[in-house]
Amino acid sequence: MPIDPQAYRPEAALLTLGDAFFDPVAPADFPETRLRFRNDRAAAQVGLNTLTDDEWTRHFGRFEPLPDTLPQPLALRYHGHQFRNYNPDLGDGRGFTFAQMRDDRNRLVDLGTKGSGQTPWSRAGDGRLTLKGGVRETLATEMLEALNVPTSRTLSLIETGEELQRGDEPSPTRSAVLVRLNHSHVRIGSFQRLAYERDEAALRKLVGYTLSNLYDEDSDDPVRLLDLVVARTARLSARYMAAGFVHGVLNSDNINVTGESFDYGPWRFAPTWDPAFTAAYFDHQGLYSFGRQPEAIHWGVMQLAVSLRQIADSEPLVAALDTFGPRYQPEVTEAILWRLGVLPRDPDADRDLVQATERALRTSGVGIDRFFFDVFGGDLPDTYAEPWTEVRAALAAYEPRKGRAHSYWSGEPCSMLIEEVEAIWAPIAEHDDWSALNAKVAKIREMGEALAS
Repeated sequence: MPIDPQAYRPEAALLTLGDAFFDPVAPADFPETRLRFRNDRAAAQVGLNTLTDDEWTRHFGRFEPLPDTLPQPLALRYHGHQFRNYNPDLGDGRGFTFAQMRDDRNRLVDLGTKGSGQTPWSRAGDGRLTLKGGVRETLATEMLEALNVPTSRTLSLIETGEELQRGDEPSPTRSAVLVRLNHSHVRIGSFQRLAYERDEAALRKLVGYTLSNLYDEDSDDPVRLLDLVVARTARLSARYMAAGFVHGVLNSDNINVTGESFDYGPWRFAPTWDPAFTAAYFDHQGLYSFGRQPEAIHWGVMQLAVSLRQIADSEPLVAALDTFGPRYQPEVTEAILWRLGVLPRDPDADRDLVQATERALRTSGVGIDRFFFDVFGGDLPDTYAEPWTEVRAALAAYEPRKGRAHSYWSGEPCSMLIEEVEAIWAPIAEHDDWSALNAKVAKIREMGEALAS
């Protein structure tokens, strides 16, 4: 098998936790495996880009074990709050972790699935993923990566030849299995399950695993873990806002402890800076609306603190939790300055510029993607009149962090609004025409290159 022997560094750290943390499972036996998307850019970071297409589909569609890593797929156990209601009947219901390895940054990463079949945690579900859902997740991860949001990457999408019945899609609809590359699948809900079961020994073991393997720290201190998670999730919240992204379902089982966004269902990008904009049609109260995402993530991290209370004193946990807001503010300032394409200047001036930008976006109704495209580098076009006077004056003092020489800036802004997602899906559904998806991925990556620091 042509795996790059220098870049491929297999691991099996998950096994050190013991079988109380997961259930060995078998993948579904699909009628067919038709490769629809392979992310060689991400695969190169873990030494898998040299696989042939046939080998690729065997490993990521039939799940033949990769060498020297996990011997079989593992469905992880966890609980979680779903729309603030606690649910002890969760766990990997249509996915599993089937390999671990080191990436080119020496991080431990997981290969996890979506749509790979039933597990003990499927709760009467079929364990499958619709092809449209796989296409949507591919688009979300590519767009977020380009916009500097910590995210899982879609490594592979394979059509599996089954007809699925779904209430939110025209049915029957086509099926797929997706493989994601993720820094971790350890969720806040992973700790909640152990706290719910009052298993202090297992809680301590998971704290040590997380600090050692995901943060490279020789520690088993729960307070230290919470402090690191607060910092990472504050950054994620800020990057969501700068990207104009709405995850849609920020339940505590969908927030992992490395602050890396993952598991995309009803996501949307907000057309304008509307704090009330929601992604999920079933989010009737706007709990996970665009403007409430930092609050939602902070609330989720609070549940981690509550879980860790069984093995740590309350006072230092509360103190760590209370740093979320003070950490979020400089993170959102930095993230929006990055999208503006200017270098930081002074903390007070930077904060004022960002607040003026948010006010003008909210009151003007200008499209988020249009504005950040036009202003990149700090030169606001003359077509922006009121309410942009304050922003224009503030930008005059800033230096660009990067020029506009890249060919991307000679075209139109790359966006990913719901209408565009539907327009990409339509030719796939009607004619099995994947050209629009491939073109969009290429355009997103071009934008990523133009924005990159």
